Amino acid sequence: MDWSALPEPLRVRLAELGADALGEMAKVDVPQHLRPVAKFAPTKRARLGGAQVVAGLRDSANFRTAVVEWLRKNRPSTLEVTSPDPVTAAAAAVLTGDDVALHYVELVTRRVGDATLRAERDAAVVRAERMESELERLRAERTQFDGATERVRADAEIELERLRKRLREQGVKLREAKDAAAAASAEVGKIQERTADEVKRLSAERDRERERAETERGKAQRAIADAEVARQSAREARQADEVRLALLVDTLDGAVTGLRRELALGEGTGPRPADLVRGASASQGAVGRVEDPAALDRLLALPAVHLVVDGYNVTKTGYPELSLSDQRDRLVHQLAVLAARTGAEVTLVFDGAGVVAVPAAAPRGVRVLFSDPGVLADDVIRALVTAEPEGRPVVVVTSDRAVADSVRRRGAHPVPSAVLLARLGRV
Repeated sequence: MDWSALPEPLRVRLAELGADALGEMAKVDVPQHLRPVAKFAPTKRARLGGAQVVAGLRDSANFRTAVVEWLRKNRPSTLEVTSPDPVTAAAAAVLTGDDVALHYVELVTRRVGDATLRAERDAAVVRAERMESELERLRAERTQFDGATERVRADAEIELERLRKRLREQGVKLREAKDAAAAASAEVGKIQERTADEVKRLSAERDRERERAETERGKAQRAIADAEVARQSAREARQADEVRLALLVDTLDGAVTGLRRELALGEGTGPRPADLVRGASASQGAVGRVEDPAALDRLLALPAVHLVVDGYNVTKTGYPELSLSDQRDRLVHQLAVLAARTGAEVTLVFDGAGVVAVPAAAPRGVRVLFSDPGVLADDVIRALVTAEPEGRPVVVVTSDRAVADSVRRRGAHPVPSAVLLARLGRV
């Protein structure tokens, strides 16, 4: 019989029977390796030396015979192969070498397997019920979220319609202003035409007066005086027209400027020659640096803000006298308090080079990352910023100019390490 294939309940029963007999057995019948076990207390013998007892029953026929004799004398019921308990019957058959031993071993093995399957089935049922409850909870949460989304969408549509209406009203006003400007330009043109005609007329009259002066030298002085009066009148008329024209232009300019201010328009909406030059691109704008803790607090108050911290850049600025391990521990615990108070997502990045043992866990609310071999923490920070969806506020704490410039171009808010340290000093 293959004793190594005996099911665990049968091995336990054999160990118990052998241990009970071992305590009252003659020393000569006890194998050498079981004599230390025989000295154990009866309650500990099977528990601590069970494996040795079963090995002795397997390897020593004399020991097995002595155990059978002791059981016949003291516990004969344990040797009944017809026992209703399969484990008891199997143990008796194995000890006595009965031919049905293999049958009972297979029966016990099958029952152990069935019990294991039932336990696994019951555990699977419990897990399924728990997962079903969790699914129901998630469905309820999704229903609530869908309702909130619908309300937000409805509010957004109302606001959009209100803005469209206001835009239509402003468009009407703009068209009216353009029409007024066009009418004023036409009026200016007419005034200029009248002024030019008047100048031509007066010039022609002046020429006639000169001719008349040449033919009538006797009336020269009066003609000259009349011509001078005519010239003065022309100048006064021209000056009056120019004053009226300048006043009209100033009035139109003021009206257009006020309308632009009301509509928040720029000085010019069309392209300029400089906008069409090839070979250069206009600056796209950049996020400004944060220079004080109050500005950092405003950023951390933004919804779903992600705070990314260049670990050693901050610790070597704030407390370089500590060891690297103490620097990491101090910054991690300070950021955990900050995350708990602000609700921001916090990711702390350290260079992995030279770290003997990476901590297995970080305080709640702080994600601690160590760069892989051959990878700089600066590149990890840039990858974190790039991975975020467009529109999500990201704050990067570092005094490294190159890192700050690169993350600013990606839309993140760079913050000097000293500003974060000042903010953590208030935690």
